[in-house]
Amino acid sequence: MHSKSAQAWGADGHRLIANLAEQNLNAGARAEVARLLALEPGSTLASVSTWADEHRSPQTGPWHYVNFPRDADCLYEPLRDCEGGACVVAAIQRQSSVLRSSAADDEARLKALKYVVHLVADVHQPLHAGFGDDRGGNSYQLQGFGRGTNLHALWDSGLILNRPGALAALQAQLSEAKPLKVEMSKSAGGAAQWASESCRIASAPDFYPDGHKVDQAYADAHEPQLLAQLQLAAQRLAEVLNENLGKKAEVRAAQL
Repeated sequence: MHSKSAQAWGADGHRLIANLAEQNLNAGARAEVARLLALEPGSTLASVSTWADEHRSPQTGPWHYVNFPRDADCLYEPLRDCEGGACVVAAIQRQSSVLRSSAADDEARLKALKYVVHLVADVHQPLHAGFGDDRGGNSYQLQGFGRGTNLHALWDSGLILNRPGALAALQAQLSEAKPLKVEMSKSAGGAAQWASESCRIASAPDFYPDGHKVDQAYADAHEPQLLAQLQLAAQRLAEVLNENLGKKAEVRAAQL
């Protein structure tokens, strides 16, 4: 579906989501994240948020997305949509399991942390839960903001970088935003729900721009959705880390 250059939200978007999520970690998860990141001195949650794109392989490439059939009403069916567990939903579930595992060593859990931080963000980019017939919008060429691009790239970074104030203004705005009140489903089943939500956004009648041209009206119309998906990704990433790491830190502290 995606070429190696297709990176959800772009590197800046991934760092933004990681920074926002970090603000909402509980004390236990914050301590455990710091302990794991200390294995690579100087690393931060934001700096490792792009690791999974930088270390893609033919095996792990499919972990970044899921394809839905156009006539499936965005309902996730593992056997059909995630053969062999090779999709973002199963990858999030797998890596979350490693993150909370008592059997896994810290190196494996650090690697799992890198994947979780990245993939939870990925699944909230609508076109990472889109359709295989246009490679998640990569094959849908268009003109936007004075240049040729494609719909996937537009949602990865084009809409963010062409906002007034670009990334810095966006981070400030989202840092001050009130948390979205949504059902925060647990990480094990949540990833499937998040993928279905993204798919429904990509399925909306006005998501694919008329005439393959994006103007300011398109950007304005989809601004609330863009902000909501970035904020949801951060909230849910924090939830996944709190759920899978918070108790680990409590147990560790009790053993000291």
